[in-house]
Amino acid sequence: MKITITSRSKSSKFPVTLDLAGDASSLTLKDINKALHKQFPKLTPDRQRITTEDKKPVPDDKSLAALGINDGASLQVKDLGPQIGWRTVFLIEYAGPMVIHPLFYYGTKLFYGQAAIEHSPMQKWAFALVMLHFLKRELETIFVHRFSHGTMPFFNVFKNSAHYWFLSGVNLAYWVYGPWFAQGQKLAVRSDVWLYGCVAVWAWAELSNLITHVTLRNLRPAGSRERKIPYGYGFDLVSCANYFFEFIAWTSVCFLTTSWSAFLFNVVATGQMYVWAVKKHKNYKKEFPNYPKTRRAMFPFIA
Repeated sequence: MKITITSRSKSSKFPVTLDLAGDASSLTLKDINKALHKQFPKLTPDRQRITTEDKKPVPDDKSLAALGINDGASLQVKDLGPQIGWRTVFLIEYAGPMVIHPLFYYGTKLFYGQAAIEHSPMQKWAFALVMLHFLKRELETIFVHRFSHGTMPFFNVFKNSAHYWFLSGVNLAYWVYGPWFAQGQKLAVRSDVWLYGCVAVWAWAELSNLITHVTLRNLRPAGSRERKIPYGYGFDLVSCANYFFEFIAWTSVCFLTTSWSAFLFNVVATGQMYVWAVKKHKNYKKEFPNYPKTRRAMFPFIA
């Protein structure tokens, strides 16, 4: 079977004609990826975005015949550039705050010009909650999450990491661990009910977030991109229960610290999660005719 490949960008190397062993009923997109990689070694399968001439993506889970792609057809390829695994990106993103927060917490002389700061109970708990949160995220990335896409453009790692490294890293750490919140300062005073109430809400939200992540993992068999409707704890009310519980966890940190830096990070993070939630919610309703109509995207009964 012969397939002509043209480039979506100007290139003297294209068009090329691939001679594939087999017929349209036995071949898939993966065979085209392998043939292109063989002809152009730098163009690894992860770097290839194959589309029809009207720019519709070609899925890799159906035969070419099932997709209406037959002998002599013409497809387009776009080079996505150097790629990096999603799992690796997540590990890098979450590692940032785990390095940055101890630097500010213990490096008081370097960042605040004081040899030592007696941290208040609020600061101690804030440090513990932030570190535990990102440790949880690292462990989930390794043992829980399954990714529908294997890679992303390499340079996106810098953009993605900036959110965590600066907003929840430098920004949050500098303002929360400063001497203005140290033991003995008026701003550091918290009642036990306030302090441990925030910690309790955080713990419940983090555990709930983990439960929803496990639910989502169990919906997708390993190595597949299959999508199903999530049900169970949290999902009876919203499509993205994991985002909702993440919002609750960071809101508890906001009220624990009362720092504008925590509120800033939470507002930005929640805004981004809501955008993702709305998109996923629409995709669920479009893909599944029987999708529960009473669900909201992220916030129960609201939106």
